[in-house]
Amino acid sequence: MKKKILSGVLVASFFIAGCGDEQIQSPKPPLVKVRQINLSNVAQEENYSGVVKGRYETNLSFQVGGKIISRDVQAGSLVRSGEVLMTLDPKDIVEQSRGSEAQVASTLAQLQLAKNNFNRYSELFKEDAIAAVVLDQYKTQLEAAQAAYDAAVAQARQSQNALDYTTLTANAEGVISEVQAEVGQVVSAGQSVLTLVQTNEFEVVVNIPENKISSVQIGQRVSINFWANNENVIGTVREISPMADSASRTFTVKISLPEGSNVRLGMTANVSMREVSSGAIILPLSAIYQTGDAAQVWLVEGGKVSLKKIEVTAFDDNNVQVRGLKAGDTVVVAGVQKLHDGQEVRTGEQ
Repeated sequence: MKKKILSGVLVASFFIAGCGDEQIQSPKPPLVKVRQINLSNVAQEENYSGVVKGRYETNLSFQVGGKIISRDVQAGSLVRSGEVLMTLDPKDIVEQSRGSEAQVASTLAQLQLAKNNFNRYSELFKEDAIAAVVLDQYKTQLEAAQAAYDAAVAQARQSQNALDYTTLTANAEGVISEVQAEVGQVVSAGQSVLTLVQTNEFEVVVNIPENKISSVQIGQRVSINFWANNENVIGTVREISPMADSASRTFTVKISLPEGSNVRLGMTANVSMREVSSGAIILPLSAIYQTGDAAQVWLVEGGKVSLKKIEVTAFDDNNVQVRGLKAGDTVVVAGVQKLHDGQEVRTGEQ
């Protein structure tokens, strides 16, 4: 009897000892790498060098050809609208104008003679002294003389305009940025001789690499700092070149400046561009848990994980831009494929 009781005690002891070993060997919650969302994650910033230029830049040229006899401006000159910039030698055009005026006088005399003849033969026709065919001939001569006179007047006006075109004036207030012709040079009509940059509206021009241009949009607000006077302003992207430069493989982006900016042409600036989408957050690609077409992340709260659906807006190397999270969220950024909903986890702090 004692042997049976002793055997039972031994069996019970072994059973209890086995249970104790099982409790000691129970696995701990997995250790995960996390990242807490804060303001530094919300926007990614890129910096580019820019140059101040005028929004409106005009290549000025004469409307007639000739020899330049005077240049009243130089590169950097401030000019006003209507100010004389260059002058051509008007001798040949003056002679053409005189010839046109003489042609007007000649055709006017022919017109007057044709009118007098038509009037006389009209009276004879009323008295049945001539046939109708004769009157028609003088009527035709009158109409031809009138047409010749009108053409001569038009030619004279054109010659007068050409004489006015020998003086090149500024079409707006601005700065002469480049001089392409000198006194004594013979230029043709339409050949660029000066470049005028209007000073009523400035902009900053930057060159964006082709792998970054997708994050720039028209209307995007950017921060601009001018190195010369340390002035900071907010500009707006006005124009994006549709084609990359064949040599540098960059896209030209023009940024409008607000009124009242204390800048000058040619000044350099640092342009800071943040992400286009407000609320965008940058995470490593390893944080994304993909199920079908839905992108999700694991959030850690109270020591347990739960899935949170997000929206992916852009990819950049090993990072991904997402929306749908808020500051203070703790996101698992490694080992996301081994987790399940409601699972207890340990973070690096634990």
